[in-house]
Amino acid sequence: MKRTAPLHAQQLPLVFDEPACALPAPPQPRGDRKLLVDQEPIHYTLRRARRRSIGFTIDERGLTVAAPRWVGLAEIEAAIAEKRRWIRRKFAEWREWQARQPLQHVHFGDGGALLLLGRNVTLRLKPGAERTQLVELGTGAELHLALPPRAGEVQVRDAVQSWLKAEARRVLGGRLQVLAARQARQPRSWSLSSARSQWGACTHDGHIRLNWRLVHFQAPVIDYVVAHELAHLQELNHSPRFWRAVGELLPGFEAARDEVKKLDLAALPI
Repeated sequence: MKRTAPLHAQQLPLVFDEPACALPAPPQPRGDRKLLVDQEPIHYTLRRARRRSIGFTIDERGLTVAAPRWVGLAEIEAAIAEKRRWIRRKFAEWREWQARQPLQHVHFGDGGALLLLGRNVTLRLKPGAERTQLVELGTGAELHLALPPRAGEVQVRDAVQSWLKAEARRVLGGRLQVLAARQARQPRSWSLSSARSQWGACTHDGHIRLNWRLVHFQAPVIDYVVAHELAHLQELNHSPRFWRAVGELLPGFEAARDEVKKLDLAALPI
């Protein structure tokens, strides 16, 4: 898997592995320099570095060009012009990838919306409510928060996160129980994880961790991550035998695996 976190002998995590340059915001045409190429401007930031060649990075700040101190500006801009098609293609790929990301921004206030099991849920501040609860209405689902109308964003965010974690424990625990029944070896225990780099993990002694943020996504995504970790109880690796074990637990898992690869765990707002 690309961008796999370093492993040690006691656990094998399921980490997000696509795209390789994932960051929480799309690049903007910013930079302290501008080069006109084919009648179109390319904005970039020039960074001098101890390196032997000119490098290009596209991230939330736009295009950064890292060049050795001894390379002149004319040579740097000639390299940019030569790489113009690559640069524009990478900008387009970034925007397309970012557009596929759910939950890019959440307004933590009355009327805000977030994903719960793949569907939109509207946040409503209800000072008269006894507790936070999900309410199904004809117009859609609402999450009623027992908070005053002027509650601050941090207060709303904390209340939402607390409820989501409790819901995640219920939903993930249920799916873990159902899928674990399909194999002989059972997990010793399980817990929720708040990691920003792993969807799940399985230790050598049979403890499974599942990221509570999975509760945002549809059942196939949840089931794939759960089956992935359960299969590690049999094979603590990613060998063909491991993937056969995943398939036995969850036939047709490949589509959900591909969907997980498109998700950026680090970019989720909570």
